[in-house]
Amino acid sequence: MENTGKEIVPKVLRQDIGDAELSYLLYDVDGRPMIMLHATGFLPWLWHPIARGLTDTWRVYAPYICDHRVSDPQEGGLSWLTVAEDLVRFVRELGIHRPALVGHSMGATVAAIACGAFGLDALGLVLFEPIFLPEEIYQTPMSVDQHPLASRAIRRKDTWADEAEARSYLRSKPLFRNWTDEMLDLYVEYGMRRLDAGGLVLACSPVREASIFMGGLRFDPWGVIPKVTCPVLVLEGEKSENRAFIDLQQATRSFPQGTYRLVEGAGHLIPQEKPGESLEIVRTFFESLE
Repeated sequence: MENTGKEIVPKVLRQDIGDAELSYLLYDVDGRPMIMLHATGFLPWLWHPIARGLTDTWRVYAPYICDHRVSDPQEGGLSWLTVAEDLVRFVRELGIHRPALVGHSMGATVAAIACGAFGLDALGLVLFEPIFLPEEIYQTPMSVDQHPLASRAIRRKDTWADEAEARSYLRSKPLFRNWTDEMLDLYVEYGMRRLDAGGLVLACSPVREASIFMGGLRFDPWGVIPKVTCPVLVLEGEKSENRAFIDLQQATRSFPQGTYRLVEGAGHLIPQEKPGESLEIVRTFFESLE
């Protein structure tokens, strides 16, 4: 990891996990291991404002989950059970011992599945807005067009003439409206590719994003939540739209050592809207376990 003046820059690496490769960021310092898992369609660089504040104590790994496996949204997408197993392989191949796990949305669910279904030994879990849908939804066949998130993702605008147009477009959308300026800068810089002919395109394509959303329906996590034996902190945004159909207090009660916390003034994207508060939440929780 480089320290360019005041800025900490992680290494960008790849790891063979057997039948696939995972790209990841590494904050290469001496410290206990922490793994940070991003939300669907996002990228590990969106952890940067939080991860860099932890490098005095933690060696941080942030994998990229988007295109490391071929999948088709029309065929059910990329199962989050598979992604959880890939996380376990990643930990094994790198020789990571008892990591602290931090996840957001999909990443939070994957972290819980990795521990509950595959026995990943973790120090603890911090789960920002995990996706634990009502159990009946996992039993209901659903096409891409019927899926409320995949149907929107696959039609998402993914190209812009330049950075100014991309920023203007993103700020016009409720999803990005409350992001900090730095978070939006990171999304434009690392979540988009520059085209040789000019312009920008999303790095995680709409089809890939839709495939990951669809894959979230292929495994019901409720059966493995009680098998997660380490301490778990579940965080819910006060203004999150998910509160209408996801019961995170019930999920918290299902963890043997679960604690629930409401983050005031935040929506579903807590880390992007409140990175400073998110940093302190993560730091304080894991300090309490040492």
